[in-house]
Amino acid sequence: MEPNLRFWISERQSFVQRFRQWTELLDPTNLIISVEKIEKLRNLLLTDEDATRDDVEEEKIQEAWKRSLSTVHPDNSKLIPVLFRPAAFLPVTGPMVFYSMLPAKGMKSMILPQFFLYTYTTAFNIINGNASYSHRPQESILLGTGVIASSTFLGIIPHLVRMKLSLDNHRARFLIGRALPVVFLAQVTGMNVLASRGFEPVRGIEVMDKEGNVIGHSRRAAEKAVKDTAISRTVLFGTSAFIPEVLAYLFRRTQFFLQNPWSLWTVKLSCTILVMGLMVPASFSIFPQMGRIQCSKLEEEIRSSTEETELFYNRGV
Repeated sequence: MEPNLRFWISERQSFVQRFRQWTELLDPTNLIISVEKIEKLRNLLLTDEDATRDDVEEEKIQEAWKRSLSTVHPDNSKLIPVLFRPAAFLPVTGPMVFYSMLPAKGMKSMILPQFFLYTYTTAFNIINGNASYSHRPQESILLGTGVIASSTFLGIIPHLVRMKLSLDNHRARFLIGRALPVVFLAQVTGMNVLASRGFEPVRGIEVMDKEGNVIGHSRRAAEKAVKDTAISRTVLFGTSAFIPEVLAYLFRRTQFFLQNPWSLWTVKLSCTILVMGLMVPASFSIFPQMGRIQCSKLEEEIRSSTEETELFYNRGV
């Protein structure tokens, strides 16, 4: 049984415990660790099936779990590309969110931030989604291309509205200039997850018992996995865009800003990175990594194949 699956199935963690877990898995050192060291540490988990996260006296086992969970996909046991490991999510998307919320001065400054943001998030969603369904690489590439194009188009709509409309009214300037981009960012990032992982609900993902034995492929479990991940992503980006906008609005009213107007962008970038630094592990922790679903809610062919009352599936990140 894949060690990562074994870990997530056996762990029944609360939100706080999952949050603490993700703060470790998001350690930037997980991006620079060598392949040889990862393989060496995973061998400890493969040879000792009784190894658990509670082996506090064994420092190597602790490190092995940390490196394995943060660098290896639980469905296919393949290494996750460095740029798309969970630890890379904040350093890459933090500046992108900041630039995507800036007022656009032209088509280039409007399209490029949205394009780069949704190119990365689309690839991240596909790579870190559930990989147990049948698909070909060409299908993922075609799907990703379409999702990037549609997400980018939707992302620029509030900026187009802001450029085209005359915002003389203070209330309209606040709603369209600040609130509308936040709403669109939150909604489009959630839709981006639903679209980029669209094959999963169509073809079904593996559901398994507590021993890791695959019972079958379920479309209903896939729908729940993708929906939960989309909700967590909406919360992440919506909050990460909303709070800096509110703080920037308040900062504009201070005497310090009137004397140093250039400081606004420094404050806003710092707030964005800080809020995302808290929200990334929080959003990843909203739902368990290994989802649970009652067998009675699954397809008939799966219910007739097992006597288990509860089955498990990999939700993806």
